[in-house]
Amino acid sequence: MARSKTLAGQDRAVARPRAAQLAPQDAGKRATVKAAQRLNRSSGILAASVLMDSAVEHYRGDFQNRAMITPILTSLVALAASLHGHGDDAAGKHHARSSIFWLTAATGLAGTGFHLYNVTKKPGGFCWQNLFYSAPLGAPAAIGLSGLFGLLAERVRDTAPAENPRLLGQSAGRMLGLTTALSLLGTTGEAGLLHFRGAFQNPAMFLPVTLPPTAAMLMARAAVGDARKNHRFTRFWLGLTSAMGIAGVGFHIFGVSRAMGGWRNWRQNMVDGPPIPAPPSFVGLALAGLASLALMRAHPDD
Repeated sequence: MARSKTLAGQDRAVARPRAAQLAPQDAGKRATVKAAQRLNRSSGILAASVLMDSAVEHYRGDFQNRAMITPILTSLVALAASLHGHGDDAAGKHHARSSIFWLTAATGLAGTGFHLYNVTKKPGGFCWQNLFYSAPLGAPAAIGLSGLFGLLAERVRDTAPAENPRLLGQSAGRMLGLTTALSLLGTTGEAGLLHFRGAFQNPAMFLPVTLPPTAAMLMARAAVGDARKNHRFTRFWLGLTSAMGIAGVGFHIFGVSRAMGGWRNWRQNMVDGPPIPAPPSFVGLALAGLASLALMRAHPDD
């Protein structure tokens, strides 16, 4: 009896070190799945923004080209895939979601080409007038980013338990941070162009051209700096950028209400007024930035 108790105690003693060895791997895997879910939320918000924005803009264009229905359908499917990924706690790549995100990214790339052609084919070609009033170049890029962040979510989720997540041979957290920084700058350029067209009549119109570039700079600094840092100020600034994206919806609703006829003439004013679904794009990008910071801290460089 005493011998069996001794053997049982030895077995427990052996089991504890093994559990201690597995615990960091399990914690790392939980961190990658959580980061993937955050990226799915980012992808979903971008897809929802494009879904509503492209529906309004292409309705204004009377769907003259049959391809104009493509971003609506693609973003709807991408939104569904993102919601599925958000609720998926399992590790490993989901092949159906991955295929949808590839299609979404390809749609964004093709749409950018279509919009660029739309701008250049008009009299005057690539000029301010056509950039202001032709098909917006930045709109298809948003659905492309939705697909890109969805793909990155699947890649991060597919990391083996004993490995650090990597993209193109580099730290996944750092690569995501740099991708987010570039995406913030691109979205700022689109917002800046449209707010310049509006002559910055409201001082709040300067926020989308000041807060996101600062967030991009902080993200780039974090991506090349010490991965073990908390980066509290960067996370705070990303939260501020996200709050600006939510507040932007309210400002755009107010802008529509100020047009002639207000909401009584909503069919015209929603089409010609400030795009209500556009500002949440900053929310999606801020979530991607937070995911990259969490990933860098959970999996610092070797």
